[in-house]
Amino acid sequence: MIVAGPELARRLEAADVHIGVSCAAEPDVLRIAGGAAIFAGGGSPLSHAIGLGMHGAVSAQEIDRLEEFYRLRGVAVTMDLCPLADAGLAALLGDRGYRLTEFNNVLVRPVTVADLSPAELPMRLANDDEERLWALTVGRGFMEKDALTEEEMDVGRNIWRMPGSLCYLAFAGGQPAAAAAMVIHDGLAALFADSTTVSCRGAGLHAALIRGRLRDAAAAGCDLATAATLPGSNSQRNYERRGFQVVYTKAILAAH
Repeated sequence: MIVAGPELARRLEAADVHIGVSCAAEPDVLRIAGGAAIFAGGGSPLSHAIGLGMHGAVSAQEIDRLEEFYRLRGVAVTMDLCPLADAGLAALLGDRGYRLTEFNNVLVRPVTVADLSPAELPMRLANDDEERLWALTVGRGFMEKDALTEEEMDVGRNIWRMPGSLCYLAFAGGQPAAAAAMVIHDGLAALFADSTTVSCRGAGLHAALIRGRLRDAAAAGCDLATAATLPGSNSQRNYERRGFQVVYTKAILAAH
């Protein structure tokens, strides 16, 4: 059993910061309070602050800078708060009227040589010329509709263009029906952007994407894999069936 503690949490949050920072242009990243504030466009789920308070106390002046960063970009602050962050951060945000909007479970699993299974799976790495197809597949699953605007596809494009991102497609009837991504950071495989189109859910495509990414993580020498899901979701159950366990739950906070 993996036991959550400050060292593990710092490793997981550092990978999350790495992914977030890689999704944005340099002027739209503010390194602050041991984490980062990221802006990837108004309304984008990639526009949030992460990793704050993992290496010590956070001052009111730092939160002032964070809020100014987002105010200048015309959006409200959204922050992922790790429960193992410095305890004073929660109190500081509470005093400023931040409200809870969501929870995310963070799951972890060791990566072992057993994950190098050669089993044939209905998934593969996306080809270099499949950026649009991958972004469209991800968006269709998340938004639960077939027709997407160019703006709605931007989240997928940002992930695709991240340095070091590995993007996968899974197929049903020869057609792309699910997608996911992985980034490797200091021996940790971060699995994210899991998305299956509505009509193909329950067909085992998400399970195949998890197994395929674990296989590639093992081949790359990773010792640990992580993912984040909504509590009690089908995604969480799929990860738990493949050996992942919840190590902590993050609160998603928004400025009032």
